[in-house]
Amino acid sequence: MKSKYHPFVYGIFLMVLLSGCGDNSSATSILPERDLSEEFKEYWFNGEAEITSYKLDQSRYGESREGTAVLIYVTEEFLPEAQVKANAKSDKTIPILKMNATKNFNTGIYPYSIMQSTFYPLKGQSHALKVSTSIQEWCGHVYIQLNNRENFEINSHSYFEGEADKELELAKTYLENEVWTQLRIDPDLLPTGNLSMIPPMDSFRLENLEFKAYNAIAEFYQDGDWSVYKINYPEIKRELKIYYSNIAPFKIEKWQEKNESNGKTYTTTATKMKELKSDYWNKKSNKDLHLREQLNLN
Repeated sequence: MKSKYHPFVYGIFLMVLLSGCGDNSSATSILPERDLSEEFKEYWFNGEAEITSYKLDQSRYGESREGTAVLIYVTEEFLPEAQVKANAKSDKTIPILKMNATKNFNTGIYPYSIMQSTFYPLKGQSHALKVSTSIQEWCGHVYIQLNNRENFEINSHSYFEGEADKELELAKTYLENEVWTQLRIDPDLLPTGNLSMIPPMDSFRLENLEFKAYNAIAEFYQDGDWSVYKINYPEIKRELKIYYSNIAPFKIEKWQEKNESNGKTYTTTATKMKELKSDYWNKKSNKDLHLREQLNLN
């Protein structure tokens, strides 16, 4: 799949896009909203979230682990200054598309639970306003948060020696975490070519990466019925492929991650099982447990 823009026009579009990526906490409140289609609004602003479950084959410690992954997408009102979900819409809030991505799998006797949240604005042109990641397993837990302010502000807390509590700032650039929301709005928002990108927050712990942006190559191609968005990081030997429908709302069918360690390549795959639209926050009674069965999560 190629961008709908002529290369010259697309280059100008990217320069305009990047020039608006200063202090998002104030800029997003004055930039115009994206030109969202009526189809988009009908699907995403109907008071429900989209929940999709995936069969997960997670590579960890050199072995494949069976588990489940879930992608939850929902639109919310967001306070760009405090960078939290708002209780109600007001002149201080902006609409966002939020994605919560979970992975659950076991490594021998003990379980892993990973959740990543991305808050992406539907107003103006900017990077994700916030990304948070938590990893829990029996040794302890890790929490990482990125806030999009004058720079990317990152706070990291870990139970590992040398990683306990860190604060740092990075120059703004592309985020792998945000491509999952950009794709669902419009694949043409996704960057292509040689670029600088920050890998997903969980990879800094799972793959012991240094907190920084890395050189990457991003491209589209077609694989049968599915469009594919591919990111390759030559320096850290990481590759991500997202397979999705090229028809709005661009649903994600599966994805594949590859990482190399000690000369060996390890592959993680997630393949779609079930999907439903639901106001899940109102489905908290025992009588609603059947919905987990619908998602093959039991």
